[in-house]
Amino acid sequence: MKAFFNQRSDSVKDIIQIRWHGRGGQGAKTAALLFADVVFSTGKYVQGFPEYGPERMGAPVTAYNRISDNVIRVHSNIYEPDYVIVVDETLFDSVDVTKGLSKEGAIIVNTARDKAEIIKLLKGYEGRVYTIDARKISLESLGRYHPNTPMLAAIVKVSGVMSEETFLKEMQHSFEHKFAAKPAVIKGNMKALRLTLQEVK
Repeated sequence: MKAFFNQRSDSVKDIIQIRWHGRGGQGAKTAALLFADVVFSTGKYVQGFPEYGPERMGAPVTAYNRISDNVIRVHSNIYEPDYVIVVDETLFDSVDVTKGLSKEGAIIVNTARDKAEIIKLLKGYEGRVYTIDARKISLESLGRYHPNTPMLAAIVKVSGVMSEETFLKEMQHSFEHKFAAKPAVIKGNMKALRLTLQEVK
């Protein structure tokens, strides 16, 4: 999957900044790059890139997106995100996922637990908190645990960077290109996206 590294305007205020936290093998990096592709197709400037570290399965992984209507000129990692996506809630024990997160933004956590339980783990974060059971959705839709597909839909739902209709249309095109010989996989991924858009809490 190709990431788009564009430049931005000098003002940080016109940029939506997103940070992904996951573990190796869960698809957080792939999700950030695919999200960049989809946003780019709507005519916006966008970046999608991982923070390179240990590539081993299960190791903590961080990835980033920047989105703007203007040219993006910064290329650093994101230290003050507007949105954080946590693909694996076990990272709470080792990673400060809310570090730098704007109170005006939001955090999205893949979990089956009640939101009240998750809030207690967020070190006093005062912004919006959303949860989605990506395991349940991916198993129901795909028959396997692939949390990155539901988490993609979750960030679109929460951030509003594009309409749900546009997102689903662009993702359909992407899946048809990637899984041309696997119609069942296309159908399963699209089902996962639609379920997530309905079930984000």
